[in-house]
Amino acid sequence: MVLESIINPFKAEKKPWELWAIGFLYATAALFLSNWIFKEYASLIMVFLTAMASIPLIYNTIRLEEKKDQFLDTESKRLKEHSKALIFLMFLFGGFIAAFVLWYVVLPATFVQNTFSAQTLTIRTINTRVTGDFSGLKTLTIILLNNIKVLIFCILFSFLYGAGAIFILTWNASVIATAIGNFIRLNLEIATTKIGIAKWASYFHIVSLGLLRYIIHGIPEVIAYFVAGLAGGIISVAVIKENFGTKRFEKIILDSSDLILLSVVILIIAALLEVYLTPILF
Repeated sequence: MVLESIINPFKAEKKPWELWAIGFLYATAALFLSNWIFKEYASLIMVFLTAMASIPLIYNTIRLEEKKDQFLDTESKRLKEHSKALIFLMFLFGGFIAAFVLWYVVLPATFVQNTFSAQTLTIRTINTRVTGDFSGLKTLTIILLNNIKVLIFCILFSFLYGAGAIFILTWNASVIATAIGNFIRLNLEIATTKIGIAKWASYFHIVSLGLLRYIIHGIPEVIAYFVAGLAGGIISVAVIKENFGTKRFEKIILDSSDLILLSVVILIIAALLEVYLTPILF
């Protein structure tokens, strides 16, 4: 496949920053193609096309990580090797978000409303659940349960479909980008009305706030989802290749269990940041 020749896990581990540009390219192409071919369903087709472009890389990465489990004898070494994959996958995810945010901010309002309609509806639904006279603990519980549900989907999709978790992660990237883009766009309109278009420092400040507001808790959330998706994918490959009851299979299951446990811990930290730190700063 052409996409496989552009990037593979070996190249990605050596130059993970290049994945940002590739993610930006995949998301940008998907956004405009979805509006050109499937305009009425662009908000969903955009996610599908972005994820589909990433499948060769994700699948080959999962296969490589499963091989590493067979030859590394300690859990610390396996986690260290897995971290290389997580780093370049985070760059890929960052490219998705950057592309979606940019086009959300600069494109005409009608185009944006159609392209991100499903994402906007999702954000409204989430906000409805967490607004009201709730205590910090109540809000924390709602957010954490919702995030754990996404985590379970990442594991199941990876286990059943191999690289299936990329669909969940790409959808999350589009939702996060919609929230950031909406924040930036609204505040830029207010700033333009009050101070005109000359003070670029104010615009830079607004963009920075928009990114920081969601990245503080968004980064650990995404890391948790990638870790869980990697665990599910490793188990999926192992089930196909290995015999049940062998030592190699047991080693892979142990490693995947550690990854899942790690993802839950990271997700709890992300929820605590979202409920108790982000409201203080913003």
